[in-house]
Amino acid sequence: MYTLSKLFLAALSLTTLVGAHHQSRAHARHRRTAGRRQFADKTYQVQDFYQGEDFFNNWDFFTGPDPTSGNVNYQSKSNAQSKGLAYVNDCDNSTVLAVDSTSTVAPGGNRDSVRITSQKSYNGGLFVIDASNMPVGCSTWPSFWTVGPNWPSAGEIDIIEGVNDQATNQMTLHSGTSQSCMIKKSNNSSELFTGQVLGTDCYSSASADAGCAVEDTDTRSFGYGFNNAEGGVFALLWDNSSGMSVWHFARSEIPADLTAQTPNPSTWSTPAGFWSAQSCDISANFYDHQMVIDTTICGNWAGSSYSSSGCPGTCSEMVANATNYVDAQWVINYVAVFQ
Repeated sequence: MYTLSKLFLAALSLTTLVGAHHQSRAHARHRRTAGRRQFADKTYQVQDFYQGEDFFNNWDFFTGPDPTSGNVNYQSKSNAQSKGLAYVNDCDNSTVLAVDSTSTVAPGGNRDSVRITSQKSYNGGLFVIDASNMPVGCSTWPSFWTVGPNWPSAGEIDIIEGVNDQATNQMTLHSGTSQSCMIKKSNNSSELFTGQVLGTDCYSSASADAGCAVEDTDTRSFGYGFNNAEGGVFALLWDNSSGMSVWHFARSEIPADLTAQTPNPSTWSTPAGFWSAQSCDISANFYDHQMVIDTTICGNWAGSSYSSSGCPGTCSEMVANATNYVDAQWVINYVAVFQ
């Protein structure tokens, strides 16, 4: 999410954003043999479980200028709550983080939004988010990610990310040290993960920050497709010895052991993305990460790719259309970290 040249990946995946790669390939998620070879047979235990008011008590509200140059004013906790942009639904204890959809904003102006960061930091584990809705709409750029100090030195992991009317999720690693970090791409890559590789070199800097991205092939993994499927679960397995893996499970396909809070990823289907420790020094490139949930508007990726997204007018003009943001909200059931 910190990245500043997402346009490069957007150009690489233009056909993916509007064409064939967005055909659902849910059947690929049931290939289990390769997945079992990648991961140790281990049942993970809950370390931290965030739900309801936990996001207000154990996460911090970011109020600085958007690092990705988006057209947003990130709100403090008190302002977000008073404006109805951050609240807990009393009916199901879900947490809502929304973009303002009622105020009058001039074209090219800034619209109120929310960005929160976990107070705790982590150096590995199984990170899970269960959401029933994610922000959608032209100009929006929602993401769930982890990031270390002094970007890009300690790395960044984008678990959920996309822009405008993008149809499938994009997962990306950003490294920033002299220690090599590449994504393995070979003839048998499809046995290791189901996504489409967009870039192989994870090294990122302020002037070249595309990272090594993988795009999901399941249209239920992002945007309207995700919301229409009643949401689902994303899981990042950060294992310094084997690598990084990301899964998306539609609501009807969430593993029973995850629902029971005793997950064993070795029994799960093939992940959507996998970055092997054989081609990336995980512990050298990724450490002391905090989790981040946010929604920005336009900015360096959603704004730069807007004209090729099929969205009407310009991104600056869309900022002024309050009704465009009625569905630009996260509805989060929980975030959990297992060890």
